This record gives sequence, structure tokens and C-alpha cells, in this order.
Amino acid sequence: MSKFDELREKHPVFIYKAYYVNETRDSVEIGYEFSIPELAEFRPSWSFRKSEGFSVKGDLNFERLAFSLGMAEAVSYWKAACCPEFRVECGELDEEQITWWKKLWFMGLGELFFVNGIKADFDTFVKIIPTGHYKSTLRETYRQHEGCLVPIGGGKDSALTLETLLRAGIKCMCYSINKRRSITETVTTAGLPEEALITSHRHFDRSLIALNDKGYINGHTPFSAIVAFSAEITAYLHGLKYIVLSNESSANESTVAGQDVNHQYSKSFEFEKDFHDYEERYLRTGQYYFSFLRPLSEFQIAKMFVAHKKYLPVFRSCNLGSKVSPDIWCGECPKCLFVSLILSPFLSLGELKKIFGKDMLNDYKMKEYFIELIGQSEHKPFECVGSIDEVNLAVTLAIRKLEQEGAELPLLFGEYRKRGLYHPEHIDMLNAECCGSFNEQNLLPAEFKTILTKEMERLL
Repeated sequence: MSKFDELREKHPVFIYKAYYVNETRDSVEIGYEFSIPELAEFRPSWSFRKSEGFSVKGDLNFERLAFSLGMAEAVSYWKAACCPEFRVECGELDEEQITWWKKLWFMGLGELFFVNGIKADFDTFVKIIPTGHYKSTLRETYRQHEGCLVPIGGGKDSALTLETLLRAGIKCMCYSINKRRSITETVTTAGLPEEALITSHRHFDRSLIALNDKGYINGHTPFSAIVAFSAEITAYLHGLKYIVLSNESSANESTVAGQDVNHQYSKSFEFEKDFHDYEERYLRTGQYYFSFLRPLSEFQIAKMFVAHKKYLPVFRSCNLGSKVSPDIWCGECPKCLFVSLILSPFLSLGELKKIFGKDMLNDYKMKEYFIELIGQSEHKPFECVGSIDEVNLAVTLAIRKLEQEGAELPLLFGEYRKRGLYHPEHIDMLNAECCGSFNEQNLLPAEFKTILTKEMERLL
């Protein structure tokens, strides 16, 4: 019997027992109570800043938001034993909502299933069971919303979104879960006061780590869904209409070739559309969730981003480095290497080394990640990285630039040539096609589409 089957047999039930809302003068606290009977109790919580004079007392819309964030949060704890039953003792769920949540979990846990060798089936991996005891007596509240909330992660994508919107005269507030230096510095580098950053605080129940240490299942969960629901709450508490993400079209590509396993599923357009529909049907706040950069590829974003050199000293995209204070580029992970590669046609080797603090393109330890990123492996790295085609485009352009300058190729670029992958014959045509592309699978309102189109024409 596999560990997956053994744990499911031993721990057949996970319970979403309750959520609690506590409102103070300037904040709203939400506590959650999850349980795997006879194994563990989990009590994560969140703290949100709110606008002066705003109250959620008796607000059905907020109750739905709080409950839904709990559903997104619960999967991090459920995955420890992958219990076949998920019982919901609070909140309301109809059959279509149940299917919606099952899809998010199944697709968002694709990497976890793949890495742990789990043969999960959509119909049977979990049964979500509302107990039927909960029925809200609250009434919906209509609120007028205006303005933008831009989630900031500290990387190049959200910096480009913020910079472009501000240049177009759009008033923006910024959002982050917890606070890091790169996030704060992105906001202030954009010319906004630090007070324009609204920070929520997520308090993770660390008893889950103790279970992981004992051999319970661990792995990637759809964190961007948590970003979506928590940003929705933040926008609601501050009367903001648009929640403006910075996910790109490259996030739609599967991480594992030939399989529906995508590390970035909750950043994909499929999830964006699903979330947008869920908001309209079940949350009904009147807010609008979309990704401003969805029409673009990572390559286009990189080329546009480097035009704003003021962000080069402050941006950070390294997940490992984000766990260090202050956050850094670790210079040893596939995410750091990807960002270096996608920027390489547009910056000098010296500029890249200054950003990352080391010369990754001459680091032999990076070779395996490089092979994965250029599509010469079974799968891409399990990180938020661009498509294989655009990495190859960036590398080919960078090699050609260096050879035209008479410079020595870095080790990884030399490896690219040795493998017979360097084909510059049609690179100008491919470059033009990529820079001119505009993915029409997007949810951009007309005003934002016009802003992005004009910025593309200016920079590309």
C-alpha cells in the first residue's frame, strides 16, 4: 500500500470546523479552525487593515469572503493526509461550488501529486461534504467601489504593472501578504508613499511542519489562490474596484511535458477566468479581478521592464531568498537562473552579475537547471518560470549579441552551442513575432487594454 493510500485509510476525514471574525477600530481578524480527528487541530489566522469608518458587522458579502479564504487556506493542511472526505461545518456550498473547489485543488495540487508519485483521480481524490447545518441569516450589502489594488510580490512583473498604471495616471493602492524589503522598495521606487502599501498578515499554523517532519505528505499548493481571495478581502475593506494582478500568458504552459501538471496553475488564465466567474456568482462584491500582463509573455515583460532601470537594484523574485531578511537573490535556484536568462538579451553580463551578486551563467552547478529551462529535460523546474520557447529565444539573442561584441561566451551559453541548439537564422523574425504578440485570452477592461497597448508600442 502506498503512503497516500495508507494515510487516507488512517485519516479518512478532514473538517473545516469554523471561522471567526473579530473587528476592531482599524482591522479585521479572521481565525480558522481545521481538524484531522485524532491527529491534529489547525488554527491559522489572518489580520487585515481596513478603511476608517468601515464595518463588516452583519455583512453577508464579507462572511462569504472570509469563508472562501478559509477554503483556499484549508488545502495546505488537508494535503498532509489527503483525507478522502472534507467536511464543511460552516459556510454555504452548492454542487457547482463544490465542483469549483475540487477543480482548484486537483489542478493546483498537480505538482504535489506528481512529485510524490500519487495517482490521484478527480472524481475520488476528495469528497467535499457540507453538513447542511449552516444557513446565513445576513443580508447582502451593496457598496460602491473605485480605484485599483495592485498586489506586489517584489519581482519585475508587478513592478512593471505598477509603473505602467501610474504613468497612465491611474490611482493605485498596493497589496502584499506580510512585508518584505523588496515589496516596500518597489512601492517607494514607483514614487508612492509607503502608506500606499496595504499589508495583510497571514499566521500559518506551524504544527503542520511537525507533521511533515513525521513523514506526512508535503508539497506545492495553489498559493496564488490565497493571494486572490485575500486581495479580494483587502479591496473590499478599502472600497477598491479593480484587483490588478501581474500574471502573464507564459504561466499557462504545463511544467511537465505532455501532462496537465502546472506549477503555476493558480496563475494561469484558466484559474483567472474561474475566479472571475466565482466572484460574480458567489461573492458578488462588484469587484473585478484580472491580470494586466496576461496578454504578454515573460520575454516581452523582461524587455519592457529593463526600460525602467530604477527597479533593477530593488526587485527580487527568488523564493528561497524571500525567506531571508532582508530578501536576496540566492543565486543558486532555477528561478534566479531563469530571471538572469530572460534579462540576458537586454543587459550586459556585468549588469546581470551586479543584480544577482554572482555570475550564474558561468556556474557549472546551474547546468541541470539550464537544461530544464531550455526544454532538454522531462520537465521544466517546478518554479514560476517562462515558457521553453521564450527562454530559447532569449538565450539565442544573448549569444548573438555577445559574439557580435567579440566577447567570450559564458559556460552555459557554450553548453547551448555544444548541443547544437543555437540557430540565429530566423531569430529576428521570432523576436519580432514575440514582441508583437498580444494574447487575446484575457479579461482586461477596455481602459486597461488601451494603456497596455500604448506602453507596448512605446517600449517594444
